[in-house]
Amino acid sequence: MELKGKRALVIGAGKSGIAGGKLLKDKGAVVTLYDGTEKLSAEKLKEQAPYLADCEIVIGEWKEELLKGTDVAVISPGVPTDLPFVKQIEEAGIPLWGEIELAYRVAKGHLLAITGTNGKTTTTALLGEIMQAYCKDVRVVGNIGTPYTELAADTTEESVTVAEISSFQLETADTFHPQICAILNITPDHLNRHGTMENYIRIKESITKNLEKDETCVLNYEDCVLREFGKDLHNNVIFFSSKRPLEKGLYYEDGSIYYAKEEGIEEVIAVSELNILGLHNYENVMAAVAMAESYGVPMEVIRETLRSFKAVEHRIEYVTEKRGVRFYNDSKGTNVDAAVIALRAIKKNIILIAGGDGKGQSFDELIKNFEGRVKHMILLGRDGGIIAEAADKYGFKDYTFAKDMPECVNKAFEMAQPGDTVLLSPACASWDMYDNFEQRGDHFKECVSRLGL
Repeated sequence: MELKGKRALVIGAGKSGIAGGKLLKDKGAVVTLYDGTEKLSAEKLKEQAPYLADCEIVIGEWKEELLKGTDVAVISPGVPTDLPFVKQIEEAGIPLWGEIELAYRVAKGHLLAITGTNGKTTTTALLGEIMQAYCKDVRVVGNIGTPYTELAADTTEESVTVAEISSFQLETADTFHPQICAILNITPDHLNRHGTMENYIRIKESITKNLEKDETCVLNYEDCVLREFGKDLHNNVIFFSSKRPLEKGLYYEDGSIYYAKEEGIEEVIAVSELNILGLHNYENVMAAVAMAESYGVPMEVIRETLRSFKAVEHRIEYVTEKRGVRFYNDSKGTNVDAAVIALRAIKKNIILIAGGDGKGQSFDELIKNFEGRVKHMILLGRDGGIIAEAADKYGFKDYTFAKDMPECVNKAFEMAQPGDTVLLSPACASWDMYDNFEQRGDHFKECVSRLGL
């Protein structure tokens, strides 16, 4: 669709909506911005984004007349697609694009995209660094922080875009077409939005729907859903495994990562050379290696980047040590599976800070992984009580409640002994207390910095 002169309705005034609206306006569209959050101010939005100065901004109650004359609607990933006004848009026959769909239609060059329940940010950051070591023009976008729409217009045929893609973004993708993609894993998450696990799986797997036969999809062999999914794909499928050698693909064994191909087995790297902890990170490394090598990056360039890569902020991020007590920030652990990964990486003597918006999850698997690892748990947030109920069910009684992050950190430090680790890995989203997980993690680190020695 030629955007010049078209009337575009942007739904959602967050980072993605602001970037999407600017891209539309730069392409000559007439933009209307709508957000149902009544506390927002049109004046402040215009201060934040000067391009909005001559745009219509509608805040608060939805009005169907917004659709009059609209040629395309662009919905931000944070806006649920089952809201009544979304159905009105669809019934009116107006194209409904997500933010990544808009960006893809404008962008040029090559696209490498990563999805999965956990590990997306680390894998995207690592792949981005590998590609930057090999290519001149690389953009790293998506859930990792910079909206795809913010950089799409500046790409050229020589550009390489590495994108972290969420299930929320995939819901509204249509022509979106990475040439190389990866699905890292699929475990229960966002079921309060997607409804069923089957629907969540379908959305994650849809990242492959426009792949051509000679294009590549990287999959986790140890995820039984993805293992079966890979058998039905007619593309170039590369599996990786953290538990067994593979006849073809990447695998971890005896302290090293290997790549098995028809011509033989190559050792990629010994994990002792890496600066990131845990089996889950070895999986992230394998996925990034498979994608980069598929693009044509020489293995020695890949190895050099692997050796220098540091952990992503808010994902099992080492903060400091005080009085022999180590502090780790895993605020990005927004679901049970992610928190379990952090527990397994730290391994023992953990004082865990957990709680927040539980998104309808069961916390049974979290508690089942406490044995031999967690000494005490400090709970906060809206669903802290639900986690406590799960702990009671499995006989774990060593928990206390705190009203906020400063109290959590102070209590944890008071009870910690030298050799212990205080781990913020909430197993919950942050929305009940913070704007996002980054804000929560930054607050944790700030609270830790205020502790005495």
